Amino acid sequence: MDGDLNWLEARRSSPEMLARARQILEAVRDGAEVTAAVRGHPLADGRLLGKHVLVRAYLQLTGEGDWPADPELLRRIRMKPVRTLSGVTTVTVLTEPAGCPGDCLFCPTVEHMPKSYLPDEPGARRAVQNGFDPYAQTASRLEALRAIGHPTDKVELLILGGTWSAYPAVYQEWFVRRCLEALNGSASHSLAEAQQANAGAGHRNVGLVVETRPDWVTPEEVRRLRNLGVTKVQIGVQCLDDRILALNRRGHTVAETRAAMRLLRAAGFKIVAHWMPNLLGATLDSDRQDFARLWDDADLRPDEIKIYPCQLLPGTGLEQAWRRGEYQPYTTAELVALLADVKPGIPRYCRVNRVVRDIPSQHVLEGNRRTSLRLDVQAELRRRGRACACIRCREVRARPVAAGELAFDDLVYEAGGALEHFLSYSDAADGLAGYLRLSLPSAGSPETGLDDLQGAALVREVHVYGESLVLGAESKGAAQHAGLGRRLMAEAEARAAAQGSRRVAVIAALGTRRYYQRLGYRLGGTYMIKDLPVGSPGEGGHSPDRGLA
Repeated sequence: MDGDLNWLEARRSSPEMLARARQILEAVRDGAEVTAAVRGHPLADGRLLGKHVLVRAYLQLTGEGDWPADPELLRRIRMKPVRTLSGVTTVTVLTEPAGCPGDCLFCPTVEHMPKSYLPDEPGARRAVQNGFDPYAQTASRLEALRAIGHPTDKVELLILGGTWSAYPAVYQEWFVRRCLEALNGSASHSLAEAQQANAGAGHRNVGLVVETRPDWVTPEEVRRLRNLGVTKVQIGVQCLDDRILALNRRGHTVAETRAAMRLLRAAGFKIVAHWMPNLLGATLDSDRQDFARLWDDADLRPDEIKIYPCQLLPGTGLEQAWRRGEYQPYTTAELVALLADVKPGIPRYCRVNRVVRDIPSQHVLEGNRRTSLRLDVQAELRRRGRACACIRCREVRARPVAAGELAFDDLVYEAGGALEHFLSYSDAADGLAGYLRLSLPSAGSPETGLDDLQGAALVREVHVYGESLVLGAESKGAAQHAGLGRRLMAEAEARAAAQGSRRVAVIAALGTRRYYQRLGYRLGGTYMIKDLPVGSPGEGGHSPDRGLA
């Protein structure tokens, strides 16, 4: 934990700084622009205060009762509010260095690092500073986020570090338990005890994410992931061409990718596909065609996607191919054009989490070195008069919403042997205020061996957007507090009943179970379950008279 604690210690505020911060806060509260207020109140030595000092002063003033809480003031002074605009606060932790079952041509191998990670990547750097200890990583990150004004009561744990499934089961259980203990603020004798404690903890886990390879996804692995509390799986698709997969020594086939995604969907997981353009053997044209297969193939159609353009790094097999003249990275201009070509084709049910990886530019031998590629692509789309309609591009973020003016939509599509309903509420500007993923399995859906799912319709995700608020708090016009979650669940239950499902099963994270209990759900094995009444209505459509709760 020393790394983040040292960082925090360096940011401690002297009495002079706190006094000056109070003056700045008073000016901002009276209507001054933050930057102007900071510049108008320098320290005696001429230095300007950072936003973290303003946040610290605000927390001290409100915590001691000198000032009433002012969420709008906090929003204005907060550093990087976008971190929590999607509704949750993400804490990223890395597993310890270990061998990888893969031998990918493009993957860097650095001593004392998990496979494919570099020590000076932002998330990896924090892990190194904390010795890859899960408790220390989680606790220090929570404190760092709190120090810059972000709510930390609703936390998505993102576990990175390579192929999670390849780590020993005992290590996986210990790792998750220690992360939860950091959230709970107390020790536990077992994973089950830590999970139970988190339901009422100060930092509730509202999502647990791991990453794995297609060839490691089996029914047994799926059941084990559920016992750990995993709700979302990132899967290394990379490419949908067996020839290119073989050239890059991926060690799995497209058929295994299809089977893995079908199985994950059947178990209710949210699926994040990793896709890599510019692999050895690929061209700009083949990449365009490959990307289209993600949506044209009904066995795929991921819920989210991370686009990781292949980067030429030292010490890799790809570097050797490049030096032999067998590989050429795309230029930044080519890459921007490619992504601008494919991004408008992304369905409305998918979220683009990333369009480039945070590889420090000094490691890239040739090709794109820009980490702000998303902004470049957006600019190119505007130049072309086009737009992307993915979830991220439509989120309402901090924009106020009027619940009574939102439009309901039910986007239906087939995926992985199931009929998917993407239920959503949007405002007049097509801003997405909330959505639910309902999966209605068919006779062709894979068998998971999970008793909770027998005869069940699956709610794979409920997400209401807007800035993450402290549990119990309200923000005027905030989508999170407009009753959209309840309304979406009612719509899902109506459709499940119409389809003939006996029950609805929700892949609920630990910290959301009490929410579903209030909606009449009970804990089954690892899912929240609600039995549907016998003879439920056969009409599953939108009911305008059903009020927002």
